[in-house]
Amino acid sequence: MARNIIVLGAGMVGVSVAWHLVRRGHDVTLVDRREPGLETSFGNAGIIQREAVRPYAFPRDIATLLRVVPNRQVDIRYRPTGMLSAAGPLLDYWLNSSGKRYERIVTEWASLIMRCQDAHAPMIEAAGAEALVRKGGWLELYRTQKELEERQKEAQENHERFGVEYEVLDAEALYDKEPHLGKGLVGAIHWTQPWMVSDPGGLVQAYARSFAEQGGQVMKASVEDVLQVEGGWRVNTSEGPMEADEVVVALGPWAGELLGRLGMKVPLFVKRGYHMHYSAEGEAKLNHWVMDAEKGFLLEPMRAGIRLTTGAELADLESPPQYKQLAAAEKVARKLFPLGKRRDSQPWKGARPCLPDMKPVIGPAPNKDGLWLAFGHGHQGFTLGPATGELLAQMMDGEEPAVDMAPFRVDRF
Repeated sequence: MARNIIVLGAGMVGVSVAWHLVRRGHDVTLVDRREPGLETSFGNAGIIQREAVRPYAFPRDIATLLRVVPNRQVDIRYRPTGMLSAAGPLLDYWLNSSGKRYERIVTEWASLIMRCQDAHAPMIEAAGAEALVRKGGWLELYRTQKELEERQKEAQENHERFGVEYEVLDAEALYDKEPHLGKGLVGAIHWTQPWMVSDPGGLVQAYARSFAEQGGQVMKASVEDVLQVEGGWRVNTSEGPMEADEVVVALGPWAGELLGRLGMKVPLFVKRGYHMHYSAEGEAKLNHWVMDAEKGFLLEPMRAGIRLTTGAELADLESPPQYKQLAAAEKVARKLFPLGKRRDSQPWKGARPCLPDMKPVIGPAPNKDGLWLAFGHGHQGFTLGPATGELLAQMMDGEEPAVDMAPFRVDRF
């Protein structure tokens, strides 16, 4: 039976949830303060990461921790205030990042990642967005043989357990593929399965147009409050109140604040990131998305130019930007590839919504009939949005979901 449903948040996750619900015949309104795809989904590396079957763990070895402490690294930086405000979740994150806990989390997490391309494919087709998507994988670059060999061992294990496909490139094979990279690289892992997107925000916008073409409504408004009322839910917005049978909270890093007002405490913290676009000098060309694995940044040949994407910054969600991490990444990146001038007037900043067990929340809110949750995907909201939408829609319609969703319930906290 068709129901009236409001989806809060128009990033990749929220748009995907709305797309699947309207496809099932429901009356769906998608609400966000900005146009679809202009927040966190806009600024990522644009990779649908089938190979990412292991979530990013908190560093556990002493050498890495000592390296990070001076707070001058490219891959990770921190603000003391951000560390203090998220001290509890970060401690749990550290505890969950090794041993049996982490191995259990990997198995649960991989069950989502393995669905990512099958979930994106019908949405890409329905949206007519094939021109934005390039297949053939990306390159993870290494400067030392030891690091490359260790990564190769993990890749082989992931191949055997989760069907991850890859090739190991020596220096000669790497420079054949990317002749304009700087010297000193010993080789790379070529992850051959992932799909790359030349305009991540554009793909979300294409999915949102497909949603609207199927009868969905897109509303630009700020969400002021969500209240349970007789027979359903009321959402108070800057454009006035709305009522619905059910509400989905897909607000990414902003979900925690709203849920707190509903009496639900969720240990959400953020990893912020920055990007900038560049031209290439002379005739230089970057053929693949590439990651400097030992420095911790990515370069991606996007529609807007070559995008430099930083690693993580542990900071409060609304703290003012600090561009030193981007500047440090740019300095190294210019040695890796001949970047030209900056193309953007200022760097982009976004925040990845993270939870201490590295898994998203997908499912019903306990004791709040008709309230559903879909947030906390960390680095992989762009990859996992369509799979999340498919699975949550199955749950909302009372069907047996294609994946065991118990590990993703919010009441695990």
